Amino acid sequence: MENLGRLWIAISFLLGVVIASTHADLEMNFYAKSCPKAEKIVLDYVNKHIHNAPSLAASLIRMHFHDCFVRGCDASVLLNFTSKTGNRTEKVAVPNRTLRGFDFIDRVKGLLEAECPGVVSCADIVSLVARDAVVATGGPFWRVPTGRRDGVISNVSEALAQIPAPSSNFSTLQTDFANKGLNLKDLVLLSGAHTIGISHCSSFTNRLYNFTGVGDQDPALDSEYAANLKARKCRSINSTNIVEMDPGSFRTFDLSYYTLVLKRRGLFQSDAALLTDSRTRSMITQLVEGPVENFYREFAKSMEKMGRIGVKTGSAGEIRKHCAVVN
Repeated sequence: MENLGRLWIAISFLLGVVIASTHADLEMNFYAKSCPKAEKIVLDYVNKHIHNAPSLAASLIRMHFHDCFVRGCDASVLLNFTSKTGNRTEKVAVPNRTLRGFDFIDRVKGLLEAECPGVVSCADIVSLVARDAVVATGGPFWRVPTGRRDGVISNVSEALAQIPAPSSNFSTLQTDFANKGLNLKDLVLLSGAHTIGISHCSSFTNRLYNFTGVGDQDPALDSEYAANLKARKCRSINSTNIVEMDPGSFRTFDLSYYTLVLKRRGLFQSDAALLTDSRTRSMITQLVEGPVENFYREFAKSMEKMGRIGVKTGSAGEIRKHCAVVN
């Protein structure tokens, strides 16, 4: 009888764990009861303001990407300070110094705090705003299940080590993505976000002026395009100018980025790297030859997958009152 009692206790415990983990998963309309207007508040704010600065859509999706690649999608990229790392947070890491949109996130958070204090996480706000901004500027829609909680740690060295660099070769990209549970298809599709937005010359001028350290140019970069960049945009290796990542189409979420990559006109080494593997090259060719709706559909799947990386749910983390500081 005593053994049966112990068995029942063990089963009850396991059932409790299963139920708890089920409730801890991300879910659509997570805030339906706790803050029913949450997603509409986000959407309305984005629709009202993104058209004043449409290039911000690219910045916001980049912020979401950089957040998810370090400690999971937990808004650690937003923190100005934590007790463990002082002011050396992810935000000051080299890959994040050109991020924009922090004020945008803060304003959305303010509206949600006024409606439902202490309920909606900054991590969910980043995820929702990125999606809504892309949709508002004519890009694809993807599902954003919610229920993420905010992290309390943010470390500059982790951001530097884990965010894929524009200078990455194929094997590095493959490893960086695999470490986050993403495959080569996700690598190709998420790279497609380069169809919108701008870059600073400093992210790729080594390809123009000093590729191997002897004052040479990257042979994988189309020579005519390189000459144009040198003459018009990035006139020295130290140029601080900005360049459209998808020239002539940088505000339109379309397939032209992939067309440029196939012509060896991707700005970054990481763009060119996609052609050095037969599998990713084939994926790009198939995307370019297919309808843009196919790209949208597959991109949406990869974005939802990325949005689940290392999420904190249930009782993990916290719901920050202000996105830039832990409670």
